[in-house]
Amino acid sequence: MLLDAIRTLIAPRKNDTAPSAGPPEVDPIHLAACALLLEIAYADGEFSEPERAHLDSVLARHFGLPAESGRRLIELADTERRKSIDHFRFTSILQSGYTLGQKMVLAEVMWGLVLADGKIAEHEQYLTRKIANLLELEPGYLSAAKAAASESHEGEEGRRAANE
Repeated sequence: MLLDAIRTLIAPRKNDTAPSAGPPEVDPIHLAACALLLEIAYADGEFSEPERAHLDSVLARHFGLPAESGRRLIELADTERRKSIDHFRFTSILQSGYTLGQKMVLAEVMWGLVLADGKIAEHEQYLTRKIANLLELEPGYLSAAKAAASESHEGEEGRRAANE
């Protein structure tokens, strides 16, 4: 028995760096991107209603997910996010599965999430830069993504004010 316990400790493990895919219909790239977006949403200690609305919109618009599938993806991604010890397990999936253009869109979505609640917490800004670095995005790309997200955010605020 002691020998079996020792073998269990030193035996090679299955690849622990990839998130578990959950149900077969969940795309691992969607799961990884959503987990990182949730990391950013929770970076200031709160996943606010405007951030949730922004994420729901992103999942529908960019991933083509209906509301119920989006909610399920958020649940699965949140579980994976909480189990993870680092961001590499998610960024490595996106690094190999996304083109430069898709990474730039993700960076814009990340900034949109940061801006969604109307305030930029220091840790949100740091985490966005860290994830962009892990995705090997140049600082200029990140600046362009922030500017685009800011313009989009201002446009949304203007439309909301006009409707009130």
